Amino acid sequence: MPVYDAFLLLSFGGPEGPDDVLPFLRNVTRGRGVPEERLAAVAEHYYAAGGVSPINAQCRQLLAAIGGAFAAAAIDLPLYWGNRNWHPLLEDTVRQLADDGARRVIAFATSAYSSYSACRQYLDDIDRAVAAVGPRAPRIDKIRPYFNHPGFIEPFADNAGAALRTLPAGLADGARLVFTAHSVPVGMAAASGSVCADTARPAVAGGRYAAELSEAANLISERTGGGCLAHDLVYQSRSGPPGVPWLEPDVCEHVRTLAKCGVPAVVAIPVGFVSDHMEVVHDLGIEAAETAASLGLAFVRAAAPGSSPRFARMVAELVRERMTGAEPVALGTLGAASGACPADCCRYTPPSRPARATQAPA
Repeated sequence: MPVYDAFLLLSFGGPEGPDDVLPFLRNVTRGRGVPEERLAAVAEHYYAAGGVSPINAQCRQLLAAIGGAFAAAAIDLPLYWGNRNWHPLLEDTVRQLADDGARRVIAFATSAYSSYSACRQYLDDIDRAVAAVGPRAPRIDKIRPYFNHPGFIEPFADNAGAALRTLPAGLADGARLVFTAHSVPVGMAAASGSVCADTARPAVAGGRYAAELSEAANLISERTGGGCLAHDLVYQSRSGPPGVPWLEPDVCEHVRTLAKCGVPAVVAIPVGFVSDHMEVVHDLGIEAAETAASLGLAFVRAAAPGSSPRFARMVAELVRERMTGAEPVALGTLGAASGACPADCCRYTPPSRPARATQAPA
């Protein structure tokens, strides 16, 4: 079994002040041909929040919670943190790990699913950072996707139930659970998990990403409102050009459809996200909420797992699983994702006209 020297939290990153916003957005969209005016429009979402994304503060909270969970589980590993798009940048963290003498590191990404942007891109980030640091860089093993782990599902169900209870009883009984995830190009979704040979990660028609999201939504729905409320899986935060098909329906369009059908209330559950970062706060807490309000539809948003104690314990359980070779824990029917993806798993080649972004800023 592997012996690890350190634990690494991998995340997306976000600005921590107004001067960071545009440089951060340029990092996110580098090489994708996004016009400056589009970046300026997205930047306004951040400026409205003081130029600060919630994601870095949430990572700090999660690291503190993981430290407590590690202590309780007798896992003695120093904690590090590196981001894809803003400080602390992953390459700098890998260099620090090398300076500190780490030779093998276990990494946890704040993304629960299989797809290019949710998993493969983090593996590519690790490879680039290790190559940049050179021969003294540690080996870094990324923890498997955990979309159906009890430590991911249970906090979501608790938070969905709490949100549901804020609705008046007459509305709660007929509320619709609307699960949202980041939209991606249809081609990217189809490629997710497409070359995984491991029997624990079977090929799924339409792509592993959509299947895993559907599984997670089903598992949370079964544990919310007595398991008797109808639910849907929809998408948000599309950021590509109109000519490239992305996963649908869009959450705001779906809210309009539900209102026409007489649904009295919606509980939005950001199942595709680990924390309540800018996409959740803006796209759901503002845009979707305003859409619902304009239609007279009651709307509440459930919180993501964030740094909840159960989620932090899940991280410790996944580390222990990797360290000991224990049987992976998973709910539902898809089984646990493999801990070691094949080299070309979830690769995605965009159309000749580049998409403006494969993942919108967090």
